[in-house]
Amino acid sequence: MRCVGLLPLFTLFLTSRVVKPLNNGLALTPIMGWSHWARFTCDVDCDADPDRCISERLFVLMADVMAAEGWRDAGYEYVCVDDCWASRRRDASGRLQADPRRFPGGVRRLADYVHSKGLKLGIYSDVGAYTCEGYPGSLGHYETDAQTFADWGVDLLKFDGCNMKGTLLAEGYMNMSKALNATGSSIVYSC
Repeated sequence: MRCVGLLPLFTLFLTSRVVKPLNNGLALTPIMGWSHWARFTCDVDCDADPDRCISERLFVLMADVMAAEGWRDAGYEYVCVDDCWASRRRDASGRLQADPRRFPGGVRRLADYVHSKGLKLGIYSDVGAYTCEGYPGSLGHYETDAQTFADWGVDLLKFDGCNMKGTLLAEGYMNMSKALNATGSSIVYSC
């Protein structure tokens, strides 16, 4: 009778896969930081609500708060830009670009500012052609997007799985993983 209770655990043990992390020194502990999504979702109307809209101003403020109020010193090191940061169109070279009205300095300047506070910048993209909120995703642009994030000084990529057939997710996630590694930059990959 006592063995019956162990059967589900034993079955789980036999069917589980061993996952080996990359030995690259990244994310040795769980990442800790701040992401706008739970509080601000996809508010992009800076005219109607400048204090809540997804903008460079919001992330500069959050970096300042994290540094000044002790969050950084407590181990919270990431300021993460979630969905809705991008322009609705890629640039002429096919690269993602931040919405120029809401991020007038661009992502590189934001990353430099966040780094100046002793913090790291995370950014969001999607494995599919579009993000969950309909902005350009990375499908067909994995190498370009990975290099763009590296050029901008991004430290973490949150890679979502919207607008993509489930059967293609694993391949897309693997393609972005390879593309990030090919940049030679240290970018934590959260998917």
